[in-house]
Amino acid sequence: MSGTDKTAVSPATHAPDPETSAADADVARTPLYDLHVALGGRMVPFAGYLMPVQYPDGIKAEHLHCRAAAGLFDVSHMGQARITGPDAAAALETLVPGDITGLGTGRMRYTQLTTPEGGIRDDLMATRFDDHVFLVVNAACKADDFAHIAAHLPAGHALEVLDDRALIAVQGPAAEAVLSTHAPDAAAMTFMSMMALDIAGIACLVSRSGYTGEDGYEISVPADQADALARLLLADDRVKPIGLGARDSLRLEAGLCLYGHDIDLATNPVEAGLGWSIAKRRRVADAGYPGAAVIASAFTDGPTRRRVGLLPDGRVIAREGTAVLDGDGATVGHVTSGGFGPSADGPIAMAYIRADLAAAGTAVSLDIRGKARPATVAAMPFVPHRYKR
Repeated sequence: MSGTDKTAVSPATHAPDPETSAADADVARTPLYDLHVALGGRMVPFAGYLMPVQYPDGIKAEHLHCRAAAGLFDVSHMGQARITGPDAAAALETLVPGDITGLGTGRMRYTQLTTPEGGIRDDLMATRFDDHVFLVVNAACKADDFAHIAAHLPAGHALEVLDDRALIAVQGPAAEAVLSTHAPDAAAMTFMSMMALDIAGIACLVSRSGYTGEDGYEISVPADQADALARLLLADDRVKPIGLGARDSLRLEAGLCLYGHDIDLATNPVEAGLGWSIAKRRRVADAGYPGAAVIASAFTDGPTRRRVGLLPDGRVIAREGTAVLDGDGATVGHVTSGGFGPSADGPIAMAYIRADLAAAGTAVSLDIRGKARPATVAAMPFVPHRYKR
């Protein structure tokens, strides 16, 4: 299908409009900008950077290629930093609900920066090493995140922002074979781990996680060597470049949250379905991070609403903000992400709805342009995860 057919193939609620003019935008460029242009990427402003929303093959083709082989993503706009000090893991635990001190060396944890009200400032990945904790945060939040972290670390600790590094992701069932061609030790890595690897003579820091539901890697590389590394990986026929549009549809099928939409300052981790990311010892009122008492109560009492998956009947797309209705036509929640899932082969959505209606299989309706359209609450992910455990 043509990459210019936005109506037919656009599964992404939150991908930027490809027609947005970037001429006058105050935006930065990642180290891979020239490569994106050379590959025919349609560049748009996103989180303060010019980023490719899609390439000539189109969003649907990119999405399906990542599920079948391997996709290369430029995520250099995200923030990279490290916390140093005598016990960096314990220092980070004063700001997040995740169990960081329980991590082994080179092991990663998904967690959140929380507010005193129990809301989510941002979600992030933290990796523990012997002398520091390595962080990756969202692009749109990174300036605020880093200022917040630096201002609230215990005495004797510091935050070092790594502005001189780029970040490249390789995702899909062929990712291991592709990367291990250049760095054999990559094959032995498991999900949620990180290690230093030499990739064709380039010193990199590589993690194995992902935002697509597929197996894959994230490669932190010196910015001045990012273009060479990306071109090396793209020289493999199994790898194609993937833009923001397919990145969004892949993560939606995987049932993963997008900050600012599915989670934000007004949501807490329990109602967001992220309670699994908080160890039992941290589910207590005196756990020592912002909002611990509020979040502990949410575990004890149960939330009044929950994040759920939705399967609209037919082919109607439920976009962000669509009201979810009960059998009497009353509004019981709203869609936070929605679009067409190319691998799911139909419309899918995520929403917050009243907790008593959150069980999979519950019938609800969606207010689409003033007309109630049937939908069913569904378990997530919509497409099974294929991480290497």
